[in-house]
Parts: sequence; structure tokens; C-alpha cells
Amino acid sequence: MTARVASETSTGAHPSRVRDLHPGWFAAVMGTAILAVATRGNPGNLVATSGAAHVLGAGLAGLAYALGALLAAAYAIRWIRHTHVAMTDLRHPVLGALHATVPGGLLVLAVMTSVVGPDIVSTRTVVALTTVLAVAGGVLAIVVSLAFTSVLFTGEPPVSAVNGGGFIPPVVMVILAMALATLVPHAGPGTARLLLVIGYAAYGMRFLLFLLVMGMLYGRLVLHPLPAAPLAPTLWIALGPVGVSVLAPLALARADEEIFGGAAAAITVVSQLVGTGGWGFGLWWLAISISLLVRYVRAGGVPFQLGWWAFTFPLGAFTVATMTLARAWALPAPLGLLAAGLYLALLGCWTVVATKTVAATRSGRVWQR
Repeated sequence: MTARVASETSTGAHPSRVRDLHPGWFAAVMGTAILAVATRGNPGNLVATSGAAHVLGAGLAGLAYALGALLAAAYAIRWIRHTHVAMTDLRHPVLGALHATVPGGLLVLAVMTSVVGPDIVSTRTVVALTTVLAVAGGVLAIVVSLAFTSVLFTGEPPVSAVNGGGFIPPVVMVILAMALATLVPHAGPGTARLLLVIGYAAYGMRFLLFLLVMGMLYGRLVLHPLPAAPLAPTLWIALGPVGVSVLAPLALARADEEIFGGAAAAITVVSQLVGTGGWGFGLWWLAISISLLVRYVRAGGVPFQLGWWAFTFPLGAFTVATMTLARAWALPAPLGLLAAGLYLALLGCWTVVATKTVAATRSGRVWQR
């Protein structure tokens, strides 16, 4: 018993806290990693801020890695020693979807490594880390997605359980496409083709699953009262798959330039057009999300809990998507300015949520379900 407590304490968590660990903790890894990617991208594209962007991006990447390692250890201990409790959470119609933040965090770390890693370590190390994270995240993504979908199909969840958290499994699949795209230039011809096939297949999964979840959520919002205040941040999650769906096809198009030869230019143009169309929907959903958040605040506010991390990764993905399109279309204004504004909002959101998370962790409130 003493050894068990010592083992759990070494991860920085009390035994009961490991047992009751909230499945959505890995959203903090996703939010921090996407902030590192956005920062490394140098919002505003100013030469004067390029050096600072690289340094700050590397610092945030280090923080994301540290969070990921600590939480991965805690999650592993929980599943090994408290399997029944973890399975109960996975079968929950709301908490179950949050388990997808684990593979989501690993895959965002993979993408972050390909972007920020070259500033810190060798190319060989970057490729090795990205590969390990992409494989682990991809396998877990499939497992969690199938397991949670089976729970929904075989159970009878109430309408009140429908919320934006259902977008997490789909967005995880499309992040896999981005992670694999970064590995294509470092693979042989046969492996590169396989990576592209898996990447486009993952993108297809995301596309159809996103439509299904969005239809379900839209109907719930139209036909029933708004979700309870603690679920308000989940409405922002839709920005995640929208943002990544802009980035993934462009990343895959860049990766397959040599494979598709003369058709590569056409594929890039189509990817840019499709991505821009999806980005337009993201603008509309962002406006809806802001208006609903204002409504919640006026009605009494949104109590702080780990769900607030839903304000970070989705906004971060949409921010990076806006930055990417601004450069693809060569429109520093207004798209570039909009991207810079979104980045400042992202940085502000991350700072507030991170500060509140640290305070709630120290006080113990964050461990309360």
C-alpha cells in the first residue's frame, strides 16, 4: 500500500485525485500546444517580432510537453489501478467524449513538434518524436472514438446530454491527418503514399462525423433550452474541427506535391478553396458562440471548471487557420489583421484559463466533479 501511494504521489497527484481525475484534463495540453504553434507562426508576420515568437513558442512547447508527460502518467495509473472508475466515465454520455482529449493532446503535440521542434532539436529527433506521438495518438483516437460511439448507440442518453463535447472525437481524427502530413517528406515513396491515404481517410472521417454531430447539436439548440451554464464552453469546440479542416487539406496538399506531380498545383488550389469555405462557416459559428456566451454571462455567468479549456484549442485552431489563409491568399489586410486580433484573444483566453486552473488546483476546487 505504501508503495502504491508513493508511486501515485510521484506523479504529483493524491491517490483520490488520480482515481477521480477528470477525463478532460488533456484539453490543457491541446490548448497550450496550439498556442505554441500560433506563437511560432508569428501573428502579424512582422520581422521585428520573429525572434520573440520563436523563443516564446519554444517556451510554450516545453510547457505543453511537461503537462503532457505529467498527465499521461496520471492517466495511465488511473486506468491501471482504477479501471472500473475510468470505464464508468467512458460510458458517461458527457464525460465519455472528453477522453478523446488524450489522443487529441498527443496529436497536437505531434503537430507542435513538427512546427516548433526544428528550433530546439535536430531534424532526426523531430521526426522520431512526431512519429511516436502520431502513432500513439492515432491508435488511441480510433479506440476512443469507437468506444464512445458504441456507448451512444447502445445507451439512451437524454437530449440534455447533447453538447459541443461531441466534436472532440471528430476533431482528433483530422489532427491525425495533419500530423501524418508532416512525416511524408521524410518517408520513402511507398510509405509516403500510405501516409497520404491514411491522412485523407482521417480527413473524410472528420468531415462526415462533424456533419452528424453538428446536425445533432443544431437541432438540440433549436428545439430545446440552451445547455446548462457549465456546458457553455463546449459550444466553442466546433471551432476546433473547422480550424483544423482548413489546415489539414493544405498540409496534405503540400506533402503530396512530388507524388501527384503536375496535378499538385490543382490539388493545392482546391484545398485552399475548400478550406476557405469551411473557414467562412467558422466565422459564423464564432459570432454565434460569442453571442451565446454573452447571454450566459448576463444570465448569471459560467462557473469555472476544466471545461473552460474549451475556449483555448478551438480558438487556437481557428486562429492558425486564419493565419494560414492570410498568407495563402496574400492578404495581410484584412485576414492578417484578423489573425493577429484572434491571436491576442487566444493569448488572453489561455492566460485567464491557465491562471484560474492553477489557482483552483492549489485550492483543491479543480478536483471536485
